[in-house]
Amino acid sequence: MKAIAEVTLLIAFILLISFSELCYGDLQVGFYNGECGFIDVELIVGQVVAAQVFRDPTIVAALLRLQFHDCFVRGCDASILLDGIFTEKAAPANLNVRGFDVVDQAKAAVESACPGVVSCADIIAMAARDAVFLAGGGKYNVQTGRRDGMVSLASEVIDLPGPSISVSQAIETFAMKGLDPTDMVLLLGAHTVGVAHCSFFQNRLFNFQNTGKPDPTMDPLLASILRFRCQENGTKDNSVSLDQSEQSRNIVDNSYYKQLMIGRGILEIDQELALDPQTRDTVMSLANTGGFNFAAQFGEAMVKLAAVEVLTETQGEVRRSCRAIN
Repeated sequence: MKAIAEVTLLIAFILLISFSELCYGDLQVGFYNGECGFIDVELIVGQVVAAQVFRDPTIVAALLRLQFHDCFVRGCDASILLDGIFTEKAAPANLNVRGFDVVDQAKAAVESACPGVVSCADIIAMAARDAVFLAGGGKYNVQTGRRDGMVSLASEVIDLPGPSISVSQAIETFAMKGLDPTDMVLLLGAHTVGVAHCSFFQNRLFNFQNTGKPDPTMDPLLASILRFRCQENGTKDNSVSLDQSEQSRNIVDNSYYKQLMIGRGILEIDQELALDPQTRDTVMSLANTGGFNFAAQFGEAMVKLAAVEVLTETQGEVRRSCRAIN
């Protein structure tokens, strides 16, 4: 009897662990299983994303940024997708956000196979997950069950952390979304792909904090190269890779952190992560551990991000078009 009881307890413990891995609040892995018969809606989204990434690898960074910008305003409710002159999409901070067309294509494909079931908010989360995997990152499970929001205001796009924000300010901003400092460092690791325009970091190259000199925390050779690329009185706002490793600037890996450790961060907030006592050890750990560890941790942080202030069945809707309220 004792052996049977121990086995029963072990099975219960395993089930509890499995359930905790599958659920995050009101979200659940496999939420759409059986909702569309034998149709795998996540596979449909994945096929659309794969075709886009194959055609344009830069869409990986765009989809990561799209999810981040959506979740930081009103939570992960796809409110950034709504068209309108006063919506989030029209806010200055979102004018160069991309990836809307990928979500539109995925939504159209899903609607054709299973109309009125899959939310745009879930498609954003799935698309970001698939983009990460296609760019060499880990394959993490996405909890689904979100509903789409019905309010989108440009005036509310004020919580997005800027490129020159301090580490302490960034920690406070992420904390308001239920994300801790480790989550913050991991999520900023999305800068392992993508680019930044010169206007976002030019202050570091010529007259940092009114010193008349470059930011002393930047590698001098990199600063010299960037000054040529981002000329002080230039008329063109060029862009540079956020990950300065030529071999991995389009790969989701821990190279970004390695670059920070040698003073090759592009944005001020990036470089400060490696210098501030509140985040330095985390950056060092991510730089020195294998890529597999980063992939797993990054996936966990993305899952937490995608669960920020979500709307569930009684709070939102499932849009038939991601660009307009039903």
